[in-house]
Amino acid sequence: MLKRYFPIFEWLPRYKRSYLAGDLSAGFTIGILLVPQGMAYAMIAGLPPVFGLYAALLPQLVYAVMGTSGKLSIGAVAIDSLVVASGLGALALSGIEQYIAMAIFLALFVGIVQLAFGFLRMGFLANFLSEPVIGGFTSAVAIIIGLSQIHHLLGLEVEKGGRIRYLLRDTAAHLDQIHGLTLTIGLGAIAVIILLQQLSKKLPAAFIAVAISILAIYFLNLGDLGVKIVGDIPQGLPSFKVPAVEGEQIWNLFPIAMTLAFLSFVEAISIAKAMNAKESDRTLRPNQELLALGTANLIGSFFQSYSTTAGFSRTAVNVKAGAKTGISAMVSALVVGSILLFLTPVFRYLPNAVLAAIILVAVYGLVDIKYAIKLYRSRKDEFILLMVTFLITLAVGIMEGILLGVLFSLVLLVYRTSKPHIAVLGKIKDTEYFKNVDRFAEDIEVYEDTLLLRFDGQLYFANKEYFKKQLGKNIALKGPKLRYVILNAESINYIDSTAITMLRQVLDDFKKRKIELLVAGAIGPTRDIIFESGLADEIGVQKLFVRTIEALDYCKNAKGKTPMQSKVSEQSKGSRFVT
Repeated sequence: MLKRYFPIFEWLPRYKRSYLAGDLSAGFTIGILLVPQGMAYAMIAGLPPVFGLYAALLPQLVYAVMGTSGKLSIGAVAIDSLVVASGLGALALSGIEQYIAMAIFLALFVGIVQLAFGFLRMGFLANFLSEPVIGGFTSAVAIIIGLSQIHHLLGLEVEKGGRIRYLLRDTAAHLDQIHGLTLTIGLGAIAVIILLQQLSKKLPAAFIAVAISILAIYFLNLGDLGVKIVGDIPQGLPSFKVPAVEGEQIWNLFPIAMTLAFLSFVEAISIAKAMNAKESDRTLRPNQELLALGTANLIGSFFQSYSTTAGFSRTAVNVKAGAKTGISAMVSALVVGSILLFLTPVFRYLPNAVLAAIILVAVYGLVDIKYAIKLYRSRKDEFILLMVTFLITLAVGIMEGILLGVLFSLVLLVYRTSKPHIAVLGKIKDTEYFKNVDRFAEDIEVYEDTLLLRFDGQLYFANKEYFKKQLGKNIALKGPKLRYVILNAESINYIDSTAITMLRQVLDDFKKRKIELLVAGAIGPTRDIIFESGLADEIGVQKLFVRTIEALDYCKNAKGKTPMQSKVSEQSKGSRFVT
């Protein structure tokens, strides 16, 4: 039980000495990376930069103990930070102190929701967020994040917001106030980061840009020339404080918390799956991931952390730097903690434009145009889903984008299953193969008195009329000589009660027209439904077959089943037949 909820007790006793060098190197690298990145993401969330450092402490340690992936890097991320900003920005808050309190309580709320999902074993929820939805949502959010930082890059004072029309309007209204030196510093930082990344992926490019800018501000007194800097950062580790908000505000936070809980889990599980696909040395357990992330958010909130999850770029760097286990996360938390204790006075000289530059470089890679083009060429329906999610997120809002994206993906799923593929089969000459007559027209044996039909999907309320219509259409094409309809049920994995009623209506119609229905290849769960519903008796158990060839022999040669064929074809829970 202890290992189930605290996987560290499973992997730590098996820790190899050869892992240590990679874990130490990765931990130090991520710790250095988390400082500028955390501060930048806190700015996106509308929080003082130090809260990005607080988010890199306890959540990392908790996940290292409870997480099932040894390589995820937990902390503040750009997308979740923007959800925090857009969600809290829509509330009527009195000032920065109340805003901070709400952001921290939101982390507590998210943690509680994720823990509840974990204990209820709802990890399967990640499956409802398809890649087109993720692609459209991520690209839109990347654009919004980038636009939200433009005013820092230009040195402008504008109202912040999560909606693109407000960002464009307010930025355009202040273009005559662009601060040239601030813009130069920001563009210079972008150039330095891109150049260093091209030279080596292992270089802490963002941290180097931060160090250069701090030295320039300090020694050249650029702050006196109007360059906006971070300013004083509280020194020391975050203190313990119970998150609290006014009672009526909890309901205002509920939709934001649900969105963040779902989104941050999907982000983490997607990254973990991508990493595990390359190095499957540990088993990923989605429900335990929910518990780990939930506990990390909950405990982190008591030490002034806002909502956290795994970051893709950080995790990729972590893996490349040699991380093998959660020891790397412990080391990176130690690095961040040391900086909070001893080096925060240095970071007061950090220009806001450099933090904006870090964000702009980070989110640039999130806009995946190649994936959209690929979908446009191969899957038009999924391309439309991607674009709908993208446009809603961009024009309406962050939470609306992800929720409506999921809704539209489910609608698309229902639409697809409402019209599954139906094939008229024929016997390939000199074989026992049965294939689609449209694909093998020249090699097919067809029979005037027999219709072979394969239905490729579950048979339920949304497609029962489609099934009935297609069945009637193909019966009409056969003409008055038709005597047998063989339903190949190999691809039917479920039949609901509405479809059972429809099949009874079909049977009644067949009896009037002197047509016999035979079922071939039904899998076990489907046979169970056929027998439990009483449909087997109405069809006739002698007309249930294991293979299509046996059903065809019955039609052509009046050949009955052997005892073993009867046993297999009529087997179900609670079978009543005698072999």
